[in-house]
Amino acid sequence: MTSAVRLFAALLPAAVGFLCVGSLCVGCGGPVAQTTPPPAPVLDTSLGPGDVFDVRVMGEDELSSTFRVSNDGGVDFPFVGELEVAGLEPEEVADLVAVRLREGEFLVDPHVNVFVQEYQSKRVSVVGAVKNPGTFSIAPGLTVVHAIQQAGGASALASQNDTVITRRIEGELRRFRVRVRDITRGQSEDFPLQAGDIIYVPERIF
Repeated sequence: MTSAVRLFAALLPAAVGFLCVGSLCVGCGGPVAQTTPPPAPVLDTSLGPGDVFDVRVMGEDELSSTFRVSNDGGVDFPFVGELEVAGLEPEEVADLVAVRLREGEFLVDPHVNVFVQEYQSKRVSVVGAVKNPGTFSIAPGLTVVHAIQQAGGASALASQNDTVITRRIEGELRRFRVRVRDITRGQSEDFPLQAGDIIYVPERIF
C-alpha cells in the first residue's frame, strides 16, 4: 500500500464525520435538518400539573389568590373546595370558578379572571454546547435565543449558526437548522418555541 493510499484510509473516517456534521444529519444517513425556519408554533395554553396561575375575583380580595396545579390535576379553591383544572384553558377555569361560587351561593354574579404565571407542565430541552443543559418551562413568547440564555448561554466551543431545532409536526419529528449567531447579531429573526421542542447546539469542528 502506498503512502498516499494509507493517508487516504486514515483520513476517511474523519472526512465522513465532517460531512455528516456539515449536513446536520442524525447519525449518517439520518434526516437532514431543513434550512427554512420552523413553522409558527402550535400554542397549547391548557393547564397541567405544576402550572401556576392567578385567580382574580372582582371585588373579592379574599377569593383572589395564586394557585399551583397539583400532581393529580386539581387545586383547592377557598369555600368551593377541590377543582379539577388539568386540561382546561384559563378561560374555562374562570368559568368553572364562577359557576361553583354561584352554585354555593357565595356570590350572586361573580366576575372571575385567570392569568397563567408559569407553565411547568410544558417544557423545552436545550442540549449540546451550552453551559447548563436541561429542560425549561415554557412561557408565552419564549424564543430560541431566550431558551439558550436560560441554559446559561452557548459555550465557547459552540457552533451557534449550526443549531438544530427538533419539533414534532403532525406526528412527525422534523429538524430545522437555525443560525443563532446571526439572530443575536440582528441579522436574522428570532422565533418562538413550542412545548416539546429540542434545541441542540453543536460544537465547532476544528
